[in-house]
Amino acid sequence: MDLDQLHTFLEIVRLKSFSKAAQTCFRTQPAISAQVRQLEQELNTTLFDRLGTRIALTAQGKIFAGFAEQILDLRKQARDAISELERAPRGELVIAANEATCIYVLPQVFSEFKEQFPNIQLQVERTYGNRIWEAVAENQADFGLTQLPVTDKRLSVVRVFTDEIRVLTPPGHGLTALASVHPKDLLGYQILMPKSGTTRSRLNTWLEDVEPDLSVSMELDATEMIKRFVMAGLGISFLASQHCAEETESGKLAAIPIGPQPMMRSVGLVYRKDKSLSRAALGFIQVVLDHAEETAGLPAAVNQV
Repeated sequence: MDLDQLHTFLEIVRLKSFSKAAQTCFRTQPAISAQVRQLEQELNTTLFDRLGTRIALTAQGKIFAGFAEQILDLRKQARDAISELERAPRGELVIAANEATCIYVLPQVFSEFKEQFPNIQLQVERTYGNRIWEAVAENQADFGLTQLPVTDKRLSVVRVFTDEIRVLTPPGHGLTALASVHPKDLLGYQILMPKSGTTRSRLNTWLEDVEPDLSVSMELDATEMIKRFVMAGLGISFLASQHCAEETESGKLAAIPIGPQPMMRSVGLVYRKDKSLSRAALGFIQVVLDHAEETAGLPAAVNQV
């Protein structure tokens, strides 16, 4: 049985006539009669008594009419609930991100998003490196904010913003006299390395030629820890320029470009290609892009990769 058959059946009950129901359902009377016969065959019962030119519900027909009304009412409730959800979306979004993104990006993004979608709960899955996009690919998170590239073919990637990895030093450090820092310039200094992640992998490649002679005194896994330790004079380190902008502008830290070529990093928003995006999910993507444009002062890169 289908919902159209139920609608036809209830129209016959309401109008007490096959011919009148045919008119309101925009069908021929034989088509209406065929729908009722299909219902009766499926239910293995008789729904109407034919009394000359009149019809009446059988006892079984009366019982079935009650259930048919409930089914169509549930369909209406479902449509209304979905329509209401589009007008005032509810539910939750889970965002996977690393510690720095949680501190420097998500608070403002979440604030702007909640103004538009107050009934959506936002949850943060704090993780690192490849685990960010893996959480999205494994459907443990709806979105991930992670350093590119991401090559998993299950994922769509929207490039959000680009910034630069720089050498981080206390103000007045000897390296601040250089226009850019090359690997050999780090020899003789205590190095505080990020413990893991894409940036660490890229730094390992950049430092490969001088690695045996480097003095790596600590490996740190938190952005705030890196900044505090550098400010305390415990060594020099590496950080994305956006993550230390406040400290460099206030003169608490210095950030020097890496040479011979700048070490740029791109951050992307990732989500599953096969996942239907709700109005709230589309809204989150737009808020992230708007925030990136505002903070960078440049148009956000909306192109997908």
